[in-house]
Amino acid sequence: MALIYVVEDDKNIREIEKIALQNSGHVVEEFEYAKDFFAALKEREPDLLLLDIMLPDADGLEVVKEIRGDAVYSALPVIMVTAKTSEIDKVKGLDMGADDYLIKPFGVMELISRVKALLRRTSKEPAEKIITIGNVCLNEEKHCVTVENELCELTYKEYELLKVLMTNVGSVATREEILSRVWGTDFEGESRTLDMHIKTLRQKLGEAGSMIKTVRNVGYIFNV
Repeated sequence: MALIYVVEDDKNIREIEKIALQNSGHVVEEFEYAKDFFAALKEREPDLLLLDIMLPDADGLEVVKEIRGDAVYSALPVIMVTAKTSEIDKVKGLDMGADDYLIKPFGVMELISRVKALLRRTSKEPAEKIITIGNVCLNEEKHCVTVENELCELTYKEYELLKVLMTNVGSVATREEILSRVWGTDFEGESRTLDMHIKTLRQKLGEAGSMIKTVRNVGYIFNV
């Protein structure tokens, strides 16, 4: 049983989401406005957030950005719900830090399936808090990366991408695996999105970026 916050301004959709989640055994708190959600968040952090992208008092993308920028709530699992269907909207939401993306209209079974999948991924035992490979150190507790003891400024997706590679050091992480773990299980964006993030990650790591090696037609591997 998980505590799920639903932030949705459409009363009918909010009610459908609430009933479906409650019937699956979850505890649900619903909000029409972002300000009410943030007030509740300070009192108690949920296990998952179901967030509409268009709210009366805020842009859902900005809500995700604010959450990811706060060290206290940066790991909160977020599924964005929106009527927007263009690829750029989806990529933008995922790059802001959303874990998954649900497009209206959606079926109840799809909603439950995505919630279940995300809760399963995020409820696993945490990985090692500090991972050091060569001169690169990834600190999960502080959510930061240093190279030769110098702070390396990474975006949320770049950090998550590096974490996947470093936790699989010496083993190839396939493109499908990376897209699933960093962008969501059903991410269907073009693969150049991953390639672009790999490129910028290598640049930010400087000489250490050479440890990220391409395995042609398969994926990437992190090796000293």
